Amino acid sequence: MNKVEEFEELRPLLFSIAYRILGSVSEAEDAVQETWLRFDGSTTRPASAKAYLSTTVTRISIDVLRSARVRREEYVGPWFPEPLLSDPYQDPARAVELADSVSMAALLLLERLSPLERAVFVLREVFAFGFDEIATAVGRSEAACRQLLVRARRHMEAGRPRFEADRQERQELATRFFDALKDGDVGALRNLLAADVQLVGDGGGKAPQLAKAVMGAENVARLLGTVFPWLLRIDVSFELHEVNGQPGAVFRERDGKVLQALVLDVLDGQVQAIRAVINPDKLGHLGPVGDAWAVDREVRQARRRPN
Repeated sequence: MNKVEEFEELRPLLFSIAYRILGSVSEAEDAVQETWLRFDGSTTRPASAKAYLSTTVTRISIDVLRSARVRREEYVGPWFPEPLLSDPYQDPARAVELADSVSMAALLLLERLSPLERAVFVLREVFAFGFDEIATAVGRSEAACRQLLVRARRHMEAGRPRFEADRQERQELATRFFDALKDGDVGALRNLLAADVQLVGDGGGKAPQLAKAVMGAENVARLLGTVFPWLLRIDVSFELHEVNGQPGAVFRERDGKVLQALVLDVLDGQVQAIRAVINPDKLGHLGPVGDAWAVDREVRQARRRPN
């Protein structure tokens, strides 16, 4: 194969590594593009394209993450990863690890790690790289990488999410949830929510969002049952999607522009958490982005009008 063919064959893997390290679709795509430029500009052909490209994209991602962490400390409100509708890299032998590692909950746990810990954890636990390969990728000794992995595992295990193993059951629950959401059926919603469920939005100060997380089945059900039927009345629609490997939906305004991505964490037959990504900067890869402020104003006006 020539360089282009080698790179394109490995592109899904490179993106998947970068996305898990960075939690950003746009930054991961940029890291993959920079990796290609370095590969294309190299005058020597590496013995292993996979080793060279994986090392390059990992090092680029670590550098990007170090600068991104400063921005995230100044972020307005809760920070969530950019929603990913489909992971381009598939490996049947590691399907469970791949699905678990891309969930919103897992990516938020990865935020607790240092950039090096995060890279080592992703390469070893998700993609099963050898410690010799990891050491080369992060520029540390194998012994140091093993220590980084021990620390990373400790942080991850302390809050590791558990998800429904039965994919069909999870999707059926999500269908019931979104049907109840569409109907504004507070009772049905309440029955699907865990007692300590949380509803959290990421608007980044650039879209309407909740002032703080809404806690508890009763509060969350009443809020959802009140707000979402009004969105449907002004022609906002939603389509069910897997979002970061979990049940979710993408909401669009009447002209089809994206307003938000909603994702559910499901465990033991109940919704444990609901996360909404509303920040327009995190939605552009899903299509043209709508004006959430305008939609919010329209809903407020519609609610003030007499029936």
